[in-house]
This record gives sequence, C-alpha cells and structure tokens, in this order.
Amino acid sequence: MKIALMQTSLIWENPTENRSHLAQKITGFMEDVDLIVLPEMFSSGFTMNPKAVAETMNGETVAWLQHLAKAKNCAITGSLVIEEKGKFYNRLVFVFPNGDIQHYDKRHLFTLAGEDKVYSAGKDKLIVEYKGFRICPLICYDLRFPVFSRNLENYDVLLYVANWPKIRTNAWDILLKARAVENMSYAIGVNRIGTDNNKHEYIGHSQAVDFLGNYILEPQETDSVFIIDLDKEKLLETRKKLAFLDDKDDFKFNTI
Repeated sequence: MKIALMQTSLIWENPTENRSHLAQKITGFMEDVDLIVLPEMFSSGFTMNPKAVAETMNGETVAWLQHLAKAKNCAITGSLVIEEKGKFYNRLVFVFPNGDIQHYDKRHLFTLAGEDKVYSAGKDKLIVEYKGFRICPLICYDLRFPVFSRNLENYDVLLYVANWPKIRTNAWDILLKARAVENMSYAIGVNRIGTDNNKHEYIGHSQAVDFLGNYILEPQETDSVFIIDLDKEKLLETRKKLAFLDDKDDFKFNTI
C-alpha cells in the first residue's frame, strides 16, 4: 500500500486558506497512492478556540475531503474540529475513495494545553479495513498511552496525525518506534511544521517505522510530501516467525 505523508505548515484558524493550501500540494504530486495523510487539525492548527473553526460532518471541509478522495481515487485522512450535539471533538475522519467516511474522536486530550476543557474525549478505537490492511488511526497525545493502542485487534498499521512541538521531538521519535516494536505493526507519524499563533514551533519529523523498529522513512523536517510503500506479506511473515504477539498480556480497556 502506497501512502503519502503530507508535512506542511498550517494557517492559523483559517479553514478556507488551509483547504486551498493543501489542495495545491495534493494536486501537485502525480504519483498514484492509496492513502493521503494530513496532520492533526489540518484546517486550523491546534486551536483551543473551537467555536472559531468548528464544522459539522456535513460541512465544507468534509465535503472537500470527499471530493479530493474521489478525484485522486484514493483514501484521505486527518483530523479537524467537529461540532456535534453541542460538543466539540478533535475528530479524525477517514474518507474512502467512494466518499464513505469512518471517524475516530481523540481519546487522550492534551491537558497541558487545556484541550480537555474545550473538547470532548472519544471512547472507542477505530480499525479501518482498507486495501487488505487493518489500520488503527490515532491522534498526537494518544502516542504516549500504550494501553489504548495495544494491538488487541490484529491491526497492521498504527497511524498518528499530530501537532507535536519541536521541544518534545525526542519523545515523538522514541515513542513511534516503541509503538511499532511492541505491537509488531507499522507505525506512521505525520506532523506539521512551522510556528503557530501561540509561538509553538514544529519541525515535523514525520516518519514511518516497520514492525521491528527500522525506519522505512527517517524523520523529515522539510515542507514536502513523502511517499512510502508498506509490505503486508513481509509483516505477516515476520509475525509468524517471531510470534511475539502470541505472548501478550490479556486485559480489557474500560471506557469512561
């Protein structure tokens, strides 16, 4: 499966400008891919002012994603601010080439920035079945919590979209490798670059790690689209040979 990792800067709290900016980049690369991955809150940056940017699932940005998915004949995913039943969510949407949508609401809200004060936490993991792969999409701060991401569903790919700041880049790099190794899964991280209106600096480090902790794509710092190719057969062969997941602990995750 070919995946395009979209690492770029974001325009603060301006969905219209961000859609235009991202559309230029998406239409600008000609290589056929199966999935395009955008950063966390790609339409606004990591804002704690959801009222300024929130949309519904019938809003312009979701419709834009559906149009792009159909035009490029591939899936596209990333998170944005969604308002639903009077609550705000940091919601990842996975849009299939035919326009169908599945979504995941960020479970672990970033208390250091007050995300828990203005957004509602999700409860359920999502496993997307696409092109013969089982994909578990998660969002930024979720990366720090291995219990929630534990591979109980036999997924093949852990996919993190993020606004992860430069000051904690070392943790980002370490944890992506750890999640890949402990779950015997591909781990992909797509982060933004640039500086936001809160003066937080981001240097990207979007990357892809295989199930043994080896880089498929080493951490990147430029404004670019990075294309990787995942090998399902190699993953299955390695899992069968080593069988580490057969010895994992059994537990149940309790939602709140």
